[in-house]
Amino acid sequence: MATSDLIAKFILKTIDDSAQGIAEIQRSALAEMFSCVPSQINYVLSTRFSPERGFAVESRRGGGGYIRISRVQESARELIMHTVDAVGESLDAGAAESTIHSIRDAELLDEATARVMLSAVGNAALKPAEGALRDQIRANLLKHMLVTYVAE
Repeated sequence: MATSDLIAKFILKTIDDSAQGIAEIQRSALAEMFSCVPSQINYVLSTRFSPERGFAVESRRGGGGYIRISRVQESARELIMHTVDAVGESLDAGAAESTIHSIRDAELLDEATARVMLSAVGNAALKPAEGALRDQIRANLLKHMLVTYVAE
Protein backbone atom coordinates (compact mmCIF):
# COMPACT_ATOMS: atom_id res chain seq x y z
CA MET A 1 0.00 0.00 0.00
CA ALA A 2 1.32 3.47 -0.92
CA THR A 3 2.35 5.85 1.84
CA SER A 4 -0.41 8.29 0.86
CA ASP A 5 -2.99 5.53 1.24
CA LEU A 6 -1.61 4.60 4.67
CA ILE A 7 -1.71 8.22 5.83
CA ALA A 8 -5.29 8.66 4.60
CA LYS A 9 -6.34 5.40 6.24
CA PHE A 10 -4.76 6.49 9.54
CA ILE A 11 -6.52 9.87 9.46
CA LEU A 12 -9.88 8.26 8.63
CA LYS A 13 -9.47 5.79 11.49
CA THR A 14 -8.57 8.64 13.86
CA ILE A 15 -11.73 10.50 12.81
CA ASP A 16 -13.88 7.38 13.16
CA ASP A 17 -12.41 6.55 16.59
CA SER A 18 -12.98 10.06 17.92
CA ALA A 19 -16.16 10.71 19.89
CA GLN A 20 -16.41 14.13 18.21
CA GLY A 21 -15.56 12.85 14.72
CA ILE A 22 -12.46 15.02 14.56
CA ALA A 23 -8.80 14.18 13.98
CA GLU A 24 -6.35 16.69 15.40
CA ILE A 25 -2.80 16.01 14.30
CA GLN A 26 0.55 17.73 13.96
CA ARG A 27 1.91 17.64 10.42
CA SER A 28 5.51 17.05 11.53
CA ALA A 29 4.53 14.24 13.93
CA LEU A 30 2.49 12.51 11.22
CA ALA A 31 5.34 12.90 8.71
CA GLU A 32 7.74 11.39 11.24
CA MET A 33 5.33 8.51 11.97
CA PHE A 34 5.13 7.61 8.27
CA SER A 35 8.76 8.49 7.44
CA CYS A 36 7.82 11.04 4.82
CA VAL A 37 8.15 14.75 4.20
CA PRO A 38 5.47 17.13 5.54
CA SER A 39 4.52 18.07 1.97
CA GLN A 40 3.23 14.51 1.50
CA ILE A 41 0.86 15.13 4.41
CA ASN A 42 -0.30 18.30 2.61
CA TYR A 43 -0.85 16.27 -0.57
CA VAL A 44 -3.01 13.70 1.26
CA LEU A 45 -5.02 16.44 2.96
CA SER A 46 -5.69 18.33 -0.27
CA THR A 47 -6.57 15.27 -2.36
CA ARG A 48 -8.38 13.02 0.13
CA PHE A 49 -9.89 15.41 2.68
CA SER A 50 -11.34 18.21 0.57
CA PRO A 51 -14.77 19.83 0.99
CA GLU A 52 -16.15 18.02 -2.06
CA ARG A 53 -15.24 14.75 -0.34
CA GLY A 54 -17.13 15.83 2.76
CA PHE A 55 -14.30 17.07 5.01
CA ALA A 56 -13.29 20.34 6.61
CA VAL A 57 -9.60 20.94 7.24
CA GLU A 58 -8.46 23.67 9.61
CA SER A 59 -4.78 24.40 9.89
CA ARG A 60 -2.85 26.41 12.45
CA ARG A 61 0.83 26.92 11.73
CA GLY A 62 3.65 27.56 14.14
CA GLY A 63 5.26 25.77 17.07
CA GLY A 64 2.01 24.55 18.60
CA GLY A 65 0.35 24.23 15.22
CA TYR A 66 -2.06 21.49 14.32
CA ILE A 67 -4.34 20.26 11.60
CA ARG A 68 -7.94 19.54 12.53
CA ILE A 69 -9.90 17.36 10.10
CA SER A 70 -13.60 16.68 10.51
CA ARG A 71 -16.44 15.24 8.50
CA VAL A 72 -18.87 17.81 7.24
CA GLN A 73 -22.52 16.88 7.28
CA GLU A 74 -23.65 18.85 4.27
CA SER A 75 -25.82 18.21 1.27
CA ALA A 76 -24.34 17.56 -2.16
CA ARG A 77 -25.43 21.09 -3.12
CA GLU A 78 -23.53 22.64 -0.20
CA LEU A 79 -20.40 20.60 -0.96
CA ILE A 80 -20.44 21.64 -4.61
CA MET A 81 -20.98 25.28 -3.62
CA HIS A 82 -17.91 25.05 -1.33
CA THR A 83 -15.99 23.91 -4.40
CA VAL A 84 -17.34 26.84 -6.43
CA ASP A 85 -16.16 29.21 -3.70
CA ALA A 86 -12.71 27.57 -3.68
CA VAL A 87 -12.15 27.83 -7.45
CA GLY A 88 -11.18 31.50 -7.45
CA GLU A 89 -10.78 33.77 -10.47
CA SER A 90 -8.32 31.64 -12.45
CA LEU A 91 -7.83 27.89 -12.88
CA ASP A 92 -5.34 25.93 -14.96
CA ALA A 93 -6.34 22.79 -16.86
CA GLY A 94 -4.81 20.37 -14.33
CA ALA A 95 -6.55 21.98 -11.37
CA ALA A 96 -9.88 22.02 -13.23
CA GLU A 97 -9.50 18.34 -14.11
CA SER A 98 -8.60 17.44 -10.51
CA THR A 99 -11.58 19.39 -9.19
CA ILE A 100 -14.02 17.64 -11.53
CA HIS A 101 -12.52 14.21 -10.77
CA SER A 102 -12.78 14.88 -7.03
CA ILE A 103 -16.44 15.84 -7.31
CA ARG A 104 -17.13 12.80 -9.46
CA ASP A 105 -15.20 10.49 -7.11
CA ALA A 106 -17.29 11.82 -4.22
CA GLU A 107 -20.31 10.71 -6.31
CA LEU A 108 -21.69 14.24 -6.55
CA LEU A 109 -21.52 14.12 -10.37
CA ASP A 110 -22.33 11.24 -12.68
CA GLU A 111 -19.70 10.06 -15.16
CA ALA A 112 -21.39 11.54 -18.25
CA THR A 113 -21.71 14.99 -16.68
CA ALA A 114 -18.09 14.89 -15.53
CA ARG A 115 -16.93 14.03 -19.08
CA VAL A 116 -18.89 16.95 -20.56
CA MET A 117 -17.45 19.33 -17.95
CA LEU A 118 -13.92 18.06 -18.58
CA SER A 119 -14.38 18.65 -22.30
CA ALA A 120 -15.75 22.17 -21.79
CA VAL A 121 -12.86 23.32 -19.57
CA GLY A 122 -10.09 21.53 -21.46
CA ASN A 123 -7.36 23.33 -23.36
CA ALA A 124 -8.74 22.13 -26.71
CA ALA A 125 -12.09 23.87 -26.12
CA LEU A 126 -10.42 27.04 -24.85
CA LYS A 127 -7.68 27.15 -27.50
CA PRO A 128 -8.73 30.55 -28.96
CA ALA A 129 -8.04 32.22 -25.61
CA GLU A 130 -4.43 32.82 -24.57
CA GLY A 131 -2.65 32.17 -21.24
CA ALA A 132 -4.13 33.98 -18.26
CA LEU A 133 -7.38 34.75 -20.09
CA ARG A 134 -7.82 31.04 -20.83
CA ASP A 135 -7.47 30.20 -17.12
CA GLN A 136 -9.94 32.93 -16.17
CA ILE A 137 -12.49 31.67 -18.70
CA ARG A 138 -11.94 28.10 -17.46
CA ALA A 139 -12.62 29.11 -13.83
CA ASN A 140 -15.72 31.01 -14.87
CA LEU A 141 -17.03 28.12 -16.97
CA LEU A 142 -16.48 25.56 -14.23
CA LYS A 143 -18.16 27.70 -11.57
CA HIS A 144 -21.17 28.37 -13.80
CA MET A 145 -21.53 24.71 -14.77
CA LEU A 146 -21.42 23.62 -11.12
CA VAL A 147 -23.93 26.28 -10.01
CA THR A 148 -26.25 25.28 -12.85
CA TYR A 149 -25.84 21.61 -11.97
CA VAL A 150 -26.92 22.08 -8.35
CA ALA A 151 -29.79 24.41 -9.34
CA GLU A 152 -31.68 21.47 -10.88
